Amino acid sequence: MAQSDLIVIGAGPAGMAAAATAAEYGLSVTLLDEQPRPGGQIYRDVDRAAPRRGTILGADFSHGATLTAGLRHDRVTHLGGAVVWAIENGFRVSYTRNGRGGQVSGSRILLATGALERPMPLPGWTLPGVMSAGAAQILLKQSGVLARRAVLVGAGPLLYLIAAQMVRAGTPPLALVETQSRGALLSAMRHAGGALRGWPYLSKGLGLLSEIVRARVPRFTGATALAIEGDGSAEAVSFRSGGKAHRIGCDTVLLHHGVVPNTQAARSIGVSHRWDAVQHCFAPVLDKWGATDVDGVLIAGDGAGIGGAQAAEIAGRLAALGVASDLGMLSPADRDAVAVPLLRRQARELAARPFLDAAYPPCAEALAPADATIVCRCEEVTAGEIRGYAKLGCLGPNQAKAFGRPGMGPCQGRYCGLTVTGLLAEATGQTPDETGYYRIRPPLKPVTLGELAAMQDTRHDAAE
Repeated sequence: MAQSDLIVIGAGPAGMAAAATAAEYGLSVTLLDEQPRPGGQIYRDVDRAAPRRGTILGADFSHGATLTAGLRHDRVTHLGGAVVWAIENGFRVSYTRNGRGGQVSGSRILLATGALERPMPLPGWTLPGVMSAGAAQILLKQSGVLARRAVLVGAGPLLYLIAAQMVRAGTPPLALVETQSRGALLSAMRHAGGALRGWPYLSKGLGLLSEIVRARVPRFTGATALAIEGDGSAEAVSFRSGGKAHRIGCDTVLLHHGVVPNTQAARSIGVSHRWDAVQHCFAPVLDKWGATDVDGVLIAGDGAGIGGAQAAEIAGRLAALGVASDLGMLSPADRDAVAVPLLRRQARELAARPFLDAAYPPCAEALAPADATIVCRCEEVTAGEIRGYAKLGCLGPNQAKAFGRPGMGPCQGRYCGLTVTGLLAEATGQTPDETGYYRIRPPLKPVTLGELAAMQDTRHDAAE
C-alpha cells in the first residue's frame, strides 16, 4: 500500500495548490481525483482545453494551467481517474482506478472535493434536454460541444459567464431567465463596501453583461411561476416576469441557482457541519488552516464554503502550510509569516461574497418546490411526499428513508439532500441544523465486486 505524508482528494484549485505547496516543504503527497486530468470543475481539462478554446473560456480559465504545472514535482503523485469510495481511520483511503481497487495511507488528509451545483427542482426539470448550466460548461471545456437553442434559467454570476462563452462560440443562448429580483439587488447594497473592495469581481461581471447585451440576448429578471414544458423532451420554458406571462420555445434548458459545498466525504468521517443561512447550505466547521474537529482531517476550497476559484487556491496553500507545520517541516512562526500575505489576499477575494450572495439568492420556488415536483430523482420522490412524511411524524432526512427511500439511490442524496432538509424543516418548524442531513456511509460512490476482487497494493509508479 502506498504511503504519503498527505493525501489530497480533489484536483481542483484547492487540491492542486495544496499538493504543490506541501511538496515544496518536503512532504510526500498523493493526489486522488476522479477526472483523468487535473483541473477540477472550474479548470476542467485545462492543459488541453486552454490552447484549443482559451479565447472562448477566458483568461481566468487559462490560469489553471499554472496550477497543473505545480503538480510536476517529484514528491507529488497524481492518480487521475481515481474514484474514492471510503476513508478510514488511520488514514486509509480506498478508491477504484482502471477497473480495480486500490488503497493509499497517509498521516494527514485534505478534502478538496469542491462544490456541487445546487439542485433546481422545477416542474419539468427531469425532461430530456434539461441539464445544469455547469454540465453544459463541462461539455464545452472537455469536448467542445455546445448546447444549441438553449435558455438559461436561474440566478448567479455563472449564468453570465456561460452566456458570454456561448456568445463567443457563436451560439448565443435564446434568453436568460433570471429569478433574482430588484429587491434582492437593493438588499445587497448594504454590502456595497465589500463589493467595492472586491471590485475585480464586479468589473468581470459588468464585462460579461456587456458581451451579453451586445449580442442582444434577451434578459428577464424577477421570473416566477417557472416551468419547463415538453412531451418527451424539453420544448419550452414558461414563466412570469414584469407582470406578464412568457413562453420561450427551445431545445435545451440550462438550470443554475448557485453552488453548494460537496460535503459527502467529510460527513462520512464525522466532520461537524453547521447551516449557513446566507448561502442556504451546510458547511463544515473549520479553523483558519482548514482543520476540522476530526484530528488530522482538513478541508479547503468550495467544499468548506463557497468562495470561488481564487479563494479556493489560497485556502489550499494555507491548509498545506498547516500540515507542514503540524508534521514538523515548518515552524509555527515561519508558517504564520508565510500565511500573512495569503490571508490578506483571501480577505480581498471574499470581500464581494456577501454582496453576491444577497444579490443572487437561490430561487425560492426551487427551494420549496410544488408538491408534484420530483425532488429525489433516483427514487422519484416528490416534494409532496416529503411533506406527507412530516405530517406522519418524520423529523429528519434519515428517518425519511424509511418512509419512501429519498437519498437511497446511486447519488446517495447529493442532489436531493438540501431540498429534503429544507422541506422537512419548513413542515416541522425546526431549523435546518435541528432537522439534519443524511447520514453518509461508504461506499461514497458505487464500486463493483470485480473492482474489489481486483484490489491490490497500489504503488506510486502506477500513476500515469
